[in-house]
Amino acid sequence: MAPGDVIAVFFTSIFKKEAEFFQEILPLLNAELTTRGLCCLRMAKWFNTSLEKDKEMIFLEDLRSRGFKMFDRKKGMDVAHATLVLQELARLHAASLLLKATAPEQDLADRFTHIKVDWKNFPENVKKHFNDMFSTYLVCSRELLHNMEGYEVAEQWLARHMNNSMDLVLRLLARNPKFDVICHGDSWANNVLFRYSEDGVPAEVMLLDLQMNRVASPATDLNSLLYSSLQGNDKVKWRDFLSSYYDTFRGVMEAGGRDMPFTLEELHQEYRDKMEYGIILGSIFLTVLLGEREDAPDVINMKKEDMPDVLEVTRQVTSKMMENNPDFRSRFLALFGDLIHREPRCPSIV
Repeated sequence: MAPGDVIAVFFTSIFKKEAEFFQEILPLLNAELTTRGLCCLRMAKWFNTSLEKDKEMIFLEDLRSRGFKMFDRKKGMDVAHATLVLQELARLHAASLLLKATAPEQDLADRFTHIKVDWKNFPENVKKHFNDMFSTYLVCSRELLHNMEGYEVAEQWLARHMNNSMDLVLRLLARNPKFDVICHGDSWANNVLFRYSEDGVPAEVMLLDLQMNRVASPATDLNSLLYSSLQGNDKVKWRDFLSSYYDTFRGVMEAGGRDMPFTLEELHQEYRDKMEYGIILGSIFLTVLLGEREDAPDVINMKKEDMPDVLEVTRQVTSKMMENNPDFRSRFLALFGDLIHREPRCPSIV
């Protein structure tokens, strides 16, 4: 299969996943919420979908007319912005458990067709392509940390996983019934919109781009957001963020007359156990968020023979930002702080 065909398979698959989410899954989730007196999930309204080959389209509400806009991608989210996103993720995750309770004997993923299509069952050449792309960023991250005092553990971790990042991602996405929820799957700053009050305070959030929705641990969404999209010094407040998330999740479950599937302490541990997922995605997203748009790799048209050039460009871009962009340096180093101090119970770093 030619490189272009590899990418076409991937994008066709995730387009179908998003179409299914808006057309089939989202109405069911919203019904579970509204029948309990709760508001619908904060996502654009779906109008129509076309799956005709080469004419694939999803027609969604234009949220700009309601005052929603992108967050400045070069700024890390502060507590107010991140809390809104986490609370909405909690409502999505909890609503999926209310939906699960309507047919508890059935696997939630088996109720739909395309949500089950994910990294683990993409063709091997698709996984290989993205493994190579992920590895580019991990190689560059290792080089940035080389000979940096105090980051030896992080450099060793990057060396261990820079050629098999997809294997690690697949392991971190392995399902555990205790934590199974419908996840956004791609939660970072580029996939949310905010509406602001007159004095500039974030008042409401909208979740975008559900192409990677999946049944997985909520900790994958939480790590993806907190590792990629926060101001560097705010990630240390992860316990506070998880408490806000947990309270919102519990409120939805109580409205539905259901018990919480896990305690806050269990969520803490699950978050810590999945932190490598956040580190991998953070190392990629951070370069995209803080770099210039023209430096971002053309994922759609990228070929195997392009990888050396992509690696060299990424080396130059990240090295330059590390030297000249204090925000990038702070946020980049913050990616690895928890990894360095993590307890040795996690087998992948011992």
